[in-house]
Amino acid sequence: MDSQELQRIKNRYDIVGNNKDLNYALETALAVAPSDLAVLISGESGVGKDAFSRIIHDNSLRKTGPYLAVNCGAIPSGTINAELFGHEKGSFTGAIATRKGYFEEADGGTLFLDEIGELPKETQALLLRVLQDGEFIKVGSSKPEKTNVRVVCATNANLAHMVAEGKFREDLYYRLNAIQIKIPALRERKEDIYLLFRKFSSDYSFKSGLCKISLSHEAIAALQKYRWPGNIRQLKHFTEALTLMESKPISADSDRIELDALTINAHLPQEFDSLLPSLPGEDKSSGSANIGGDQLRAIIKAIFNLNQEVESLKRMVMQKSERIEGGLPKPQEEEEAEWQESSNNPRSLKQNTDELYRQVLEKHEGKVKPAATELGISERTIYRWLEKHKKNA
Repeated sequence: MDSQELQRIKNRYDIVGNNKDLNYALETALAVAPSDLAVLISGESGVGKDAFSRIIHDNSLRKTGPYLAVNCGAIPSGTINAELFGHEKGSFTGAIATRKGYFEEADGGTLFLDEIGELPKETQALLLRVLQDGEFIKVGSSKPEKTNVRVVCATNANLAHMVAEGKFREDLYYRLNAIQIKIPALRERKEDIYLLFRKFSSDYSFKSGLCKISLSHEAIAALQKYRWPGNIRQLKHFTEALTLMESKPISADSDRIELDALTINAHLPQEFDSLLPSLPGEDKSSGSANIGGDQLRAIIKAIFNLNQEVESLKRMVMQKSERIEGGLPKPQEEEEAEWQESSNNPRSLKQNTDELYRQVLEKHEGKVKPAATELGISERTIYRWLEKHKKNA
């Protein structure tokens, strides 16, 4: 397909970008559209899988037939069969009349099943039968009915892993996976990020009467460095919010403003991995929220160490309680009163935390840096704790 034809398709379906993987996905969708084969579109949430499904339908022999899109993850598992295949009157509570399902409504056209990985195993078996024989049975009926539907599915889950875990039928997976179209994530299309930003800013500025936003080179780099876990959908919402907050009404003097990297970084949302506690040797400067094997092991180790500390504190509490109950001499009157008062209640979190800090600092001979590393907290936190207890000493 030549570049002009590809650009025409992009313009028609509001697809922005020149990434080679995006172009390949688009070319694949157009190539398989005239056939009647089932198609599986894969990609993260927010990459625009629904647009590719529409492209397949509009360029197929069924383009004059109905097109229905169904989000399988939004339908309760108890009603999904009735929604997809229909039901007979009285088949369940609330079934006051016979109702057609999506497969019957889409007869002669295309049915787009988004989030296919959310289907219950029972429904997966029924879907397989439709794909193989074109037959379905309404809920509450025993009569097979025919439908002529082209099925296009989409998923943001790894179906191969779900098959291995027994959560997705292997035969259905291979039936759907004959043709797979993978939509790249936005972070894999860095060269397209600013193009999308400009489009979203221009569209929103036109609707709101605000100046369009352009970015400095450093600001563009900041956008490209960010991971965009919500992909195009997140970038669109971010751009609209940024335009609303930072732009100004169009005037005779100006219809555009430029923002720098400092402003962009101030508005970029915090990523999930930066909300996790700091781990020994962890580098969060990359901006990646992917938890690799080393990071996962570090998190597990931190949890394990925390559990050990909790168990150690429990043993200390039990030993102290036993000593007090046994009438042994107590080294400090203040400590004795504290423990006697709490003999029927757990020791406070603050007291446990203070004891833990003291133990770890003693272990490292008062050195703050290794103590902070073992505790999984910042050095500043320990310095503040030391300063507070120095005043109270």
